[in-house]
Amino acid sequence: MTTIETDGRIDAVDDALADDAAARLLAAYEQGQSFLFSSPRGVLLTRGVAATMSKTQCARSDLPARMQEFLDGAVEFGRRNPMVVGAVPFGGTLPAHLVLPEEVVRAEPLNVLVPQQKPVSAPACSLRPVPEPEEYERGVARALRRMEEGELTKAVLARSLELTSAEAIDVREVLRNLAMADPTSYTFAVDLPRRGEDGTRDTYGPQPPLERTFLGASPELLVSRRGNQVRSNPMAGSRPRSTDPDEDQRRAAELAASEKDHREHAVVVEAVAEALRPFCTELHVPQAPTVVSTNAMWHLATEITGELRDGSTTSLHLADALHPTPAVCGAPIDRAREVIAETEPFERGYYAGMVGWCDAAGDGEWVVAIRCAEVEDQEMRLFAGAGIVPGSDPADELAETSAKFRTALTAMGLSQAV
Repeated sequence: MTTIETDGRIDAVDDALADDAAARLLAAYEQGQSFLFSSPRGVLLTRGVAATMSKTQCARSDLPARMQEFLDGAVEFGRRNPMVVGAVPFGGTLPAHLVLPEEVVRAEPLNVLVPQQKPVSAPACSLRPVPEPEEYERGVARALRRMEEGELTKAVLARSLELTSAEAIDVREVLRNLAMADPTSYTFAVDLPRRGEDGTRDTYGPQPPLERTFLGASPELLVSRRGNQVRSNPMAGSRPRSTDPDEDQRRAAELAASEKDHREHAVVVEAVAEALRPFCTELHVPQAPTVVSTNAMWHLATEITGELRDGSTTSLHLADALHPTPAVCGAPIDRAREVIAETEPFERGYYAGMVGWCDAAGDGEWVVAIRCAEVEDQEMRLFAGAGIVPGSDPADELAETSAKFRTALTAMGLSQAV
């Protein structure tokens, strides 16, 4: 197992983490210089940027092929098994942000003895919901009327919280708390240019400084490839957790028995299976979902596994074929996109996109970019969405987004009702 020096910063990681290489990587993350991806498969930390895929290379059209050309070029320059890391946005208004790192360090998964968070002194800050809660409920009601008219069967409608702090936000502390609270989730941090500087046209030329961070703790694996093994874990249908053990179990049982949530979940599973089948010789899709939990939510989840048909198909090929799933967009996809654009008064950016990595062998992991936020200086933009299907209640969907905000807010030490 590879480790790196951290200048004593490992002392910041308390006894809830075993003193191992994964903990050292978490402590060694540096905003503006690193990419961190922590999953049940292991922890990946990169440092520095050797090259950045250009804005034209990172358009969604032919993205996997352009990435392969980029990696092939790195091999020609003497890099052994190079990889790209970064984020792909939800829509087509931004390019993907994918880079070739200078240094890559890996470790086994985080060894968290007791999931918990380090006490945080919450900064003085203001919160502005976008849209206001009442307007969000009206947007849900409008979407439900369109479903009654047969325009679509599902739409995922999100809202945002704009947080302004009195002091610069400590990204490393927020990241650590996200990893500690949900150690089985996919914790990530992607350094980005400032908003409005998302693209570069020169792969090896001067790059804008990476002074914005996209971070989160996603429970949902979009797809992974390891050799010829393919895995996806779509989620749809959820309930907020409760601090009362009896009520918490009641909510889990209610979710397991909910016809509405199973219907919503089935739409996502069918779409994922349909997208993966052309790439696989075998595909196993369980007949029923299981109920899984994060620190904040109960979810319906289905683990889909398969064997890859063609070894030249990379993890990014698979992720690109799946993205966006109905879990973050809706169905049919094109109509749901239109409803989202007409209803949400903000640009999603990288929220509901995908974050991950792909190496020259084609292996990699990509997660759905949810339970996430963007941090830039003293500002943080948080995002949360809910799947709207016939039978949804606007007040319940608002409450679901509020519960999902808790992941990032708790990591900030905040407890305001939203």
